[in-house]
Amino acid sequence: MPLPSLHTRTSLRLTAATVGAVLLATGCNAAAKNGDSGKNGDGGSGKSFTLVTPDPVAQNEFLKLAVSGVKAAAKAHDGSQKVFQSSDTDSRRQNVASAVDSAPDVVALVGFEFADIVAQQAEAHPKQQFLLVDACTKKTYKNVTCAVFREHEAVFLAGAEAGLLTRSKKVGAVDVLDTPQFRRYSEPFAAGAEKVRSGVRSRTLFVGGQSPFNDAARAKDQAATLASGGVDQVMAAAAAGNTGVFQAAKAGKAAKSGHGKGFQAYGVDANQCLTSPGEVVDNVLKKTDVAVEKGIGQILGGKGGTTVSYGLKEGGMSLTGLEPGLADSKCLIAEPANDDVLARVKELRDDIAAGKLTVDDPAA
Repeated sequence: MPLPSLHTRTSLRLTAATVGAVLLATGCNAAAKNGDSGKNGDGGSGKSFTLVTPDPVAQNEFLKLAVSGVKAAAKAHDGSQKVFQSSDTDSRRQNVASAVDSAPDVVALVGFEFADIVAQQAEAHPKQQFLLVDACTKKTYKNVTCAVFREHEAVFLAGAEAGLLTRSKKVGAVDVLDTPQFRRYSEPFAAGAEKVRSGVRSRTLFVGGQSPFNDAARAKDQAATLASGGVDQVMAAAAAGNTGVFQAAKAGKAAKSGHGKGFQAYGVDANQCLTSPGEVVDNVLKKTDVAVEKGIGQILGGKGGTTVSYGLKEGGMSLTGLEPGLADSKCLIAEPANDDVLARVKELRDDIAAGKLTVDDPAA
């Protein structure tokens, strides 16, 4: 089972920018009217692509990347694209149905929320091609292509940064749930730290409870507990609860008697340094734009109906510190004092991409 993304249903990433003129679609008719659409050139190829998102796009960097991916695909194939945004289960179903009714060459969807919906639509419309990103259907369909991610590879690199930066030689993670899928965000973090620094110890605490994806208070408490034990580098893998982890980091730094309480954090899926500057070292990036654009190309090339895994080699996973625009990222890893850290991380990235270094997958 692919790992569900840690992108949140309640806007994990809160930035002010918007995506073009994309409007919130809350039903079939609304989707048909309000989807962001556009053509490239004169639309000479006649190809058309529709992206359906599980949540509003405007404040969600993870979903913004997916929008960029479908726009890039439309440009590459001289076609047109539309984006239907959802807000809940009903609007997701209605938007997918509306997308299928318009019969584009590919309907692309992001998130595990669409797995069952796509399965139903794929059976009912065998000639419609679907691209499901960051999830997959339980059953294989000839008209469903899945794009999943090897998150553990980039998490390992973040762990290496933590190992090189820790002063206490203690690193940790605040994880959503204690399952193999979500331990992809904690175990490789510890492994990366141990790879570059002997004697490093690690500890993981889980959010759990009734709302593990949205419990910022619980995540904050767990982060504070790690800090009280001397952990000074924390992987924040608590979905919407990451805000609580970052709050704990800020509180620890501000404390007058902060010995043993201060720590630095690492974000997920998109650049979370922008909303918590001074607290976040780097971010594990899941590049949905790459998966959407390449997945559409794969389908148009007659190679649909398969599952493709994106990691460091394919450019589907990365760190903010390894991407263009680092200087404006507001991430702590961008500080000149960390140039040697980044150089070592780049070496590890290249070794993983070349197959010289294998990162264990807790979900394998």
